[in-house]
Amino acid sequence: MKIILSGYMGSGKTAVGEALAEKLNLAFLDLDEEISREEKLSIPEIFTQKGEIYFRRKESEILQGLLEQEESFILALGGGTPCYGKNLQLLKEAADTTLIYLKTGLFQLKQRLLSEKDKRPLIKDLESPEVLEDFIRKHLFERTFYYNQSDLIIATDDKTIPEIVSEITLELN
Repeated sequence: MKIILSGYMGSGKTAVGEALAEKLNLAFLDLDEEISREEKLSIPEIFTQKGEIYFRRKESEILQGLLEQEESFILALGGGTPCYGKNLQLLKEAADTTLIYLKTGLFQLKQRLLSEKDKRPLIKDLESPEVLEDFIRKHLFERTFYYNQSDLIIATDDKTIPEIVSEITLELN
């Protein structure tokens, strides 16, 4: 069994994934960490030194390798992963895989991302909260089509991590 968490950056994929992995006694993987480990560079360094196109190619390659493994795990995707290349098709066609969209609203995303701006290469140079909100709104508009093709959609606004984990485990049974 592979449980794949998707959603916009700041939606809680890592925090929920870690808690869900602990509850289900499965390994937790973060796609960005897997890419960083293989490249021996941080995600911001990959974007700066090699560019987004290189990053997206590497992301697809590593995703495909993970999906081909026989081991069970929980994987947090990057926010854009399902939206590029054939990634969504890979996710939908992978055996014993459940794709879950952590659906988080614009206001909640903006609040979370304001405090994490410097660690996120796609938004680090945005000048104001208003520009950040417009950026998120545009991306959500573009990406919702992909996110909504998930096997499960879990609304996360105003829920704690344990509540989200409980809802996911109920849906999986």
